Amino acid sequence: MDGEASVRLAVIDMGTVTTRLLVADLGPDGLREVVRRSRITHLGDGWTGTGRLSSEAIARVAAAAAEYAGEAHALGAEEVVALATSAARDAANADELADALARSGIELEVVSGDREAALTFAGATYALGGDGTLVVDVGGGSTELVLGSSSAADGAPNVVAARSIDVGSKRITELFLHSDPPAPREIEHAQTYVTDELRPFFATLKERPRRMISVAGTATSLAAIDMSLDPYDPERVHGYALSGAAISDALERLASMTLAERKQVVGLEPDRASVIVAGALILQTALALSGLDSTLVSEHDILYGAALDRYASRVGRPAGGANGERG
Repeated sequence: MDGEASVRLAVIDMGTVTTRLLVADLGPDGLREVVRRSRITHLGDGWTGTGRLSSEAIARVAAAAAEYAGEAHALGAEEVVALATSAARDAANADELADALARSGIELEVVSGDREAALTFAGATYALGGDGTLVVDVGGGSTELVLGSSSAADGAPNVVAARSIDVGSKRITELFLHSDPPAPREIEHAQTYVTDELRPFFATLKERPRRMISVAGTATSLAAIDMSLDPYDPERVHGYALSGAAISDALERLASMTLAERKQVVGLEPDRASVIVAGALILQTALALSGLDSTLVSEHDILYGAALDRYASRVGRPAGGANGERG
């Protein structure tokens, strides 16, 4: 393939809470979105207690992925990359998800924690170069913490430290937050656990973060709540400076509500209401441990990182100065 040619690629990301699609054109000038979709499918429903993906969750995700793949091919995507992260990575029966996807012609890659962290960093820092950047991705099953720089001479990210930690909004909800609304003791126990799990990453850093970029549904939802967005506007969310005070205020407010009340909160997708308290708690903890007082919110995450990574492997160099497979 000519290194100067552009290519249309698709990425399907099957996370613990959401299944998402990106169709994009990639070339020497970077990445241009064609279509982006997101659907809450809760692949991780019940998996914290059983260690297995339920047949119902597999069916939901496989149906969404098949629909996404069909749309991507109809739009002319030359390749569809399908990734699954924490829930599938930890489940004893991830092969059942792979088999269900294969029936629709989709080949699944269950990514390691390290690879997930690297792809997330590449996506989050795309067009947002800077030294000492901490990228935080609060997922449903795990949280990725990546410190690095995206201001190298060739624009490619340089990861200094990366860790995928089994602390996610779905996992913490199922482990600790059983009351409706969550009881203060449940919140306290969850906070202690999350802090204990995240602290070692920060304790081993040789340099402190200069800024933090947060990606994925927890961060984008908290930004939308802070701005009272209705409907959701990704252009306003991308690059939004979310303060630690705003996260704390949102956590206190959301934790005091019943699930039914949280579903009515402006800016919050109703299907995310069940896990947003745990997600906010995790993000608040990561920000506090970083020593920073605010985080930028990015709409660019592992979807961008995976697309850039696949483009780089096809043409032999980064797209628009970002390469996903680092660290």
